[in-house]
Amino acid sequence: MTTQPPPPHIELDGRPATEETLRIPALYGFGHFTALQVRDGRVRGLGLHLARLDAANRELFGLPLDGDRVRELIRHALAGAGRRDASVRVNAYLPPGATRTTLMVTVREPAVMPSGARSLMSVPYARTAPHIKRPGEFGQTYYGVLAGRAGFDDALLTAPGGVVTEGAITNIGFWNGTSVVWPDAPALIGITMALLEQGLERAGRSSVRRPVTLDGPDGVGRFPAAFVCNSQGIAPVRRIDDTVFPVDEELMKDLGAVYDSAPEETV
Repeated sequence: MTTQPPPPHIELDGRPATEETLRIPALYGFGHFTALQVRDGRVRGLGLHLARLDAANRELFGLPLDGDRVRELIRHALAGAGRRDASVRVNAYLPPGATRTTLMVTVREPAVMPSGARSLMSVPYARTAPHIKRPGEFGQTYYGVLAGRAGFDDALLTAPGGVVTEGAITNIGFWNGTSVVWPDAPALIGITMALLEQGLERAGRSSVRRPVTLDGPDGVGRFPAAFVCNSQGIAPVRRIDDTVFPVDEELMKDLGAVYDSAPEETV
Protein backbone atom coordinates (compact mmCIF):
# COMPACT_ATOMS: atom_id res chain seq x y z
CA MET A 1 0.00 0.00 0.00
CA THR A 2 1.47 3.34 -1.08
CA THR A 3 1.59 6.04 1.59
CA GLN A 4 0.47 9.40 0.31
CA PRO A 5 2.63 12.37 1.34
CA PRO A 6 0.94 14.94 3.56
CA PRO A 7 -0.59 17.96 1.82
CA PRO A 8 1.67 21.01 1.48
CA HIS A 9 1.49 23.88 3.92
CA ILE A 10 0.81 27.08 1.97
CA GLU A 11 0.97 30.67 3.15
CA LEU A 12 0.46 33.91 1.22
CA ASP A 13 2.21 36.93 2.70
CA GLY A 14 2.55 35.12 6.01
CA ARG A 15 -1.07 34.01 6.35
CA PRO A 16 -2.49 30.51 5.79
CA ALA A 17 -3.87 30.08 2.30
CA THR A 18 -7.62 30.52 1.87
CA GLU A 19 -9.98 30.01 -1.02
CA GLU A 20 -9.83 33.76 -1.62
CA THR A 21 -6.03 34.14 -1.58
CA LEU A 22 -5.45 31.03 -3.69
CA ARG A 23 -7.28 32.79 -6.50
CA ILE A 24 -4.09 34.82 -7.02
CA PRO A 25 -1.93 31.91 -8.27
CA ALA A 26 -5.00 30.31 -9.90
CA LEU A 27 -5.93 33.38 -11.97
CA TYR A 28 -2.70 35.36 -12.32
CA GLY A 29 -0.04 32.93 -13.52
CA PHE A 30 2.42 35.64 -14.57
CA GLY A 31 5.16 35.47 -11.96
CA HIS A 32 8.36 33.78 -10.91
CA PHE A 33 9.67 31.48 -8.19
CA THR A 34 12.60 29.72 -6.63
CA ALA A 35 12.73 26.24 -5.11
CA LEU A 36 15.08 25.26 -2.33
CA GLN A 37 15.85 22.50 0.12
CA VAL A 38 15.99 23.37 3.82
CA ARG A 39 17.86 21.16 6.25
CA ASP A 40 17.78 22.02 9.96
CA GLY A 41 16.70 25.54 9.06
CA ARG A 42 19.65 26.10 6.75
CA VAL A 43 20.01 26.39 2.97
CA ARG A 44 22.97 26.13 0.62
CA GLY A 45 23.05 29.11 -1.73
CA LEU A 46 20.34 31.06 0.10
CA GLY A 47 21.88 34.36 -1.00
CA LEU A 48 21.71 33.20 -4.62
CA HIS A 49 18.03 32.30 -4.21
CA LEU A 50 17.27 35.73 -2.79
CA ALA A 51 19.22 37.47 -5.55
CA ARG A 52 17.34 35.42 -8.17
CA LEU A 53 13.99 36.47 -6.72
CA ASP A 54 14.96 40.13 -6.54
CA ALA A 55 16.33 40.22 -10.11
CA ALA A 56 13.25 38.51 -11.57
CA ASN A 57 10.91 40.73 -9.57
CA ARG A 58 12.59 43.87 -10.90
CA GLU A 59 12.46 42.58 -14.47
CA LEU A 60 8.86 41.36 -14.41
CA PHE A 61 7.19 43.84 -12.06
CA GLY A 62 9.60 46.80 -11.85
CA LEU A 63 9.79 46.32 -8.07
CA PRO A 64 12.60 45.24 -5.74
CA LEU A 65 12.03 42.25 -3.49
CA ASP A 66 13.54 42.57 -0.04
CA GLY A 67 15.51 39.49 0.97
CA ASP A 68 14.77 39.95 4.65
CA ARG A 69 11.05 39.83 3.93
CA VAL A 70 11.49 36.61 1.96
CA ARG A 71 13.49 35.01 4.78
CA GLU A 72 10.93 36.05 7.36
CA LEU A 73 8.11 34.53 5.34
CA ILE A 74 10.05 31.28 4.83
CA ARG A 75 10.74 31.04 8.56
CA HIS A 76 7.08 31.71 9.33
CA ALA A 77 5.89 29.04 6.89
CA LEU A 78 8.39 26.48 8.22
CA ALA A 79 7.14 27.13 11.74
CA GLY A 80 3.54 26.87 10.58
CA ALA A 81 4.31 23.53 8.96
CA GLY A 82 6.26 22.35 12.00
CA ARG A 83 9.32 21.53 9.88
CA ARG A 84 13.03 22.29 9.94
CA ASP A 85 13.73 19.94 7.02
CA ALA A 86 11.60 20.72 3.99
CA SER A 87 11.19 21.44 0.30
CA VAL A 88 10.30 25.12 0.06
CA ARG A 89 9.03 27.05 -2.91
CA VAL A 90 8.64 30.83 -2.98
CA ASN A 91 6.35 32.17 -5.72
CA ALA A 92 5.98 35.88 -6.49
CA TYR A 93 2.94 37.48 -8.14
CA LEU A 94 1.68 40.99 -8.79
CA PRO A 95 -2.12 40.87 -9.24
CA PRO A 96 -3.73 43.68 -11.24
CA GLY A 97 -3.89 46.87 -9.20
CA ALA A 98 -1.44 45.66 -6.56
CA THR A 99 1.54 47.81 -5.61
CA ARG A 100 3.35 45.18 -3.54
CA THR A 101 4.47 41.72 -4.61
CA THR A 102 2.41 38.87 -3.19
CA LEU A 103 4.61 36.02 -1.97
CA MET A 104 3.33 32.46 -1.70
CA VAL A 105 5.50 30.09 0.34
CA THR A 106 4.83 26.37 -0.01
CA VAL A 107 6.36 23.86 2.40
CA ARG A 108 6.49 20.15 1.63
CA GLU A 109 8.45 17.13 2.78
CA PRO A 110 12.19 17.30 2.00
CA ALA A 111 13.15 15.82 -1.36
CA VAL A 112 16.25 14.34 -2.96
CA MET A 113 17.16 13.55 -6.54
CA PRO A 114 15.87 10.09 -7.53
CA SER A 115 18.59 7.48 -7.17
CA GLY A 116 20.20 5.95 -10.21
CA ALA A 117 21.48 7.28 -13.51
CA ARG A 118 19.02 9.26 -15.62
CA SER A 119 17.91 8.80 -19.23
CA LEU A 120 17.01 11.89 -21.27
CA MET A 121 15.02 12.28 -24.48
CA SER A 122 16.01 15.31 -26.55
CA VAL A 123 13.11 17.56 -27.57
CA PRO A 124 12.93 20.71 -29.72
CA TYR A 125 11.92 23.29 -27.14
CA ALA A 126 13.49 26.56 -26.04
CA ARG A 127 11.88 28.54 -23.23
CA THR A 128 11.02 32.23 -23.55
CA ALA A 129 13.25 34.31 -21.22
CA PRO A 130 14.96 31.15 -19.96
CA HIS A 131 16.97 33.08 -17.36
CA ILE A 132 13.77 33.53 -15.31
CA LYS A 133 12.43 30.63 -13.26
CA ARG A 134 8.69 30.79 -13.54
CA PRO A 135 5.60 28.61 -12.99
CA GLY A 136 3.22 27.19 -15.54
CA GLU A 137 5.79 26.01 -18.09
CA PHE A 138 3.47 23.98 -20.34
CA GLY A 139 6.21 23.02 -22.78
CA GLN A 140 8.52 21.58 -20.16
CA THR A 141 5.73 19.57 -18.58
CA TYR A 142 4.40 18.44 -21.95
CA TYR A 143 7.74 17.15 -23.16
CA GLY A 144 8.53 15.65 -19.76
CA VAL A 145 5.33 13.61 -20.02
CA LEU A 146 6.19 12.51 -23.57
CA ALA A 147 9.67 11.49 -22.43
CA GLY A 148 8.19 9.40 -19.64
CA ARG A 149 5.82 7.66 -22.06
CA ALA A 150 8.78 6.86 -24.30
CA GLY A 151 10.64 5.18 -21.43
CA PHE A 152 12.93 8.05 -20.45
CA ASP A 153 13.28 9.73 -17.07
CA ASP A 154 13.01 13.27 -18.40
CA ALA A 155 13.36 15.58 -21.38
CA LEU A 156 16.45 17.42 -22.60
CA LEU A 157 15.58 20.78 -24.15
CA THR A 158 17.32 21.79 -27.38
CA ALA A 159 17.32 24.95 -29.49
CA PRO A 160 17.27 24.99 -33.32
CA GLY A 161 20.19 23.08 -34.78
CA GLY A 162 20.17 20.54 -31.97
CA VAL A 163 21.84 22.96 -29.54
CA VAL A 164 21.65 21.55 -26.02
CA THR A 165 20.33 24.05 -23.48
CA GLU A 166 19.05 22.43 -20.25
CA GLY A 167 16.97 19.64 -18.85
CA ALA A 168 13.24 20.13 -18.38
CA ILE A 169 13.78 20.67 -14.64
CA THR A 170 17.56 20.45 -14.38
CA ASN A 171 20.82 21.83 -15.63
CA ILE A 172 23.01 19.40 -17.52
CA GLY A 173 26.78 19.20 -17.37
CA PHE A 174 29.30 17.12 -19.28
CA TRP A 175 32.74 15.77 -18.38
CA ASN A 176 35.48 15.80 -21.02
CA GLY A 177 38.08 14.04 -18.90
CA THR A 178 39.62 17.20 -17.45
CA SER A 179 36.82 19.79 -17.15
CA VAL A 180 33.14 20.11 -16.40
CA VAL A 181 31.50 21.57 -19.52
CA TRP A 182 28.20 23.44 -19.24
CA PRO A 183 26.27 24.08 -22.49
CA ASP A 184 26.86 27.66 -23.62
CA ALA A 185 23.27 28.40 -24.59
CA PRO A 186 20.30 30.37 -23.25
CA ALA A 187 19.19 28.56 -20.08
CA LEU A 188 18.38 29.09 -16.43
CA ILE A 189 21.51 29.10 -14.29
CA GLY A 190 20.26 26.93 -11.47
CA ILE A 191 21.43 27.49 -7.92
CA THR A 192 23.05 24.05 -7.71
CA MET A 193 24.82 24.70 -11.01
CA ALA A 194 26.08 28.05 -9.69
CA LEU A 195 27.28 26.44 -6.44
CA LEU A 196 29.14 23.75 -8.40
CA GLU A 197 30.79 26.39 -10.59
CA GLN A 198 31.89 28.36 -7.53
CA GLY A 199 33.04 25.25 -5.69
CA LEU A 200 35.05 23.94 -8.63
CA GLU A 201 36.77 27.32 -8.90
CA ARG A 202 37.59 27.30 -5.17
CA ALA A 203 39.05 23.82 -5.55
CA GLY A 204 41.16 24.88 -8.53
CA ARG A 205 39.16 22.64 -10.86
CA SER A 206 38.21 23.54 -14.40
CA SER A 207 34.63 24.45 -15.25
CA VAL A 208 33.84 25.97 -18.63
CA ARG A 209 30.89 26.91 -20.85
CA ARG A 210 31.03 25.74 -24.43
CA PRO A 211 28.49 24.97 -27.16
CA VAL A 212 27.16 21.42 -26.99
CA THR A 213 24.99 19.86 -29.71
CA LEU A 214 23.29 16.53 -30.15
CA ASP A 215 25.52 15.61 -33.11
CA GLY A 216 28.67 16.78 -34.88
CA PRO A 217 32.08 17.83 -33.54
CA ASP A 218 30.48 19.41 -30.46
CA GLY A 219 28.06 16.51 -29.99
CA VAL A 220 27.17 14.83 -26.73
CA GLY A 221 28.80 11.62 -27.94
CA ARG A 222 32.30 13.05 -27.54
CA PHE A 223 31.92 13.26 -23.75
CA PRO A 224 32.77 10.26 -21.56
CA ALA A 225 30.26 11.25 -18.86
CA ALA A 226 27.35 13.56 -18.12
CA PHE A 227 25.21 14.57 -15.14
CA VAL A 228 22.16 16.63 -14.21
CA CYS A 229 21.56 18.81 -11.17
CA ASN A 230 18.88 20.86 -9.49
CA SER A 231 17.86 21.85 -5.97
CA GLN A 232 17.24 18.19 -5.11
CA GLY A 233 20.79 17.07 -5.89
CA ILE A 234 23.07 15.67 -8.58
CA ALA A 235 22.64 12.50 -10.64
CA PRO A 236 24.62 10.84 -13.45
CA VAL A 237 23.18 10.57 -16.96
CA ARG A 238 23.24 7.12 -18.52
CA ARG A 239 21.62 7.92 -21.86
CA ILE A 240 20.67 10.81 -24.14
CA ASP A 241 18.52 9.37 -26.92
CA ASP A 242 20.71 6.55 -28.28
CA THR A 243 23.98 7.85 -26.83
CA VAL A 244 25.02 5.85 -23.79
CA PHE A 245 27.28 7.19 -21.03
CA PRO A 246 29.07 5.10 -18.43
CA VAL A 247 28.61 6.31 -14.86
CA ASP A 248 31.84 7.93 -13.68
CA GLU A 249 31.68 7.16 -9.97
CA GLU A 250 34.78 9.25 -9.24
CA LEU A 251 33.28 12.26 -10.99
CA MET A 252 30.02 11.93 -9.06
CA LYS A 253 31.93 11.62 -5.80
CA ASP A 254 33.93 14.76 -6.61
CA LEU A 255 30.83 16.74 -7.59
CA GLY A 256 29.09 15.66 -4.40
CA ALA A 257 32.06 16.81 -2.33
CA VAL A 258 32.16 20.15 -4.15
CA TYR A 259 28.47 20.72 -3.52
CA ASP A 260 28.76 19.67 0.14
CA SER A 261 31.55 22.23 0.57
CA ALA A 262 29.18 25.11 -0.26
CA PRO A 263 28.45 27.06 2.93
CA GLU A 264 25.00 26.76 4.47
CA GLU A 265 23.05 29.85 5.49
CA THR A 266 20.38 30.12 8.17
CA VAL A 267 17.01 31.13 6.76
